[in-house]
Amino acid sequence: MDRNDYVEKMKAQIDAWNAEIDKLQARAKDVEEDARARYEEQVKELKAQRDKAEEKLREARDTSDEAWRDMRSGFTAAWEAISDSFRNAMKRFG
Repeated sequence: MDRNDYVEKMKAQIDAWNAEIDKLQARAKDVEEDARARYEEQVKELKAQRDKAEEKLREARDTSDEAWRDMRSGFTAAWEAISDSFRNAMKRFG
């Protein structure tokens, strides 16, 4: 996969995560106050993971083609770690 395809894939995943965060925020409005605090904490954690992913997206998009070839495996590993963290966080409220 070339860098542009990879960047597009990352952007699509971030967009999907943003939709999940929006759903969780909407659900938080309909729960009791004690549960709302847990939802809000979860949203905060998910947004932090999303922000990390957006930073990786910027790095991947802004790097040169030569640097991309050298750094691709590192980007992939970092992206997978962020994705795993996001999925695990969503499971707690899924």
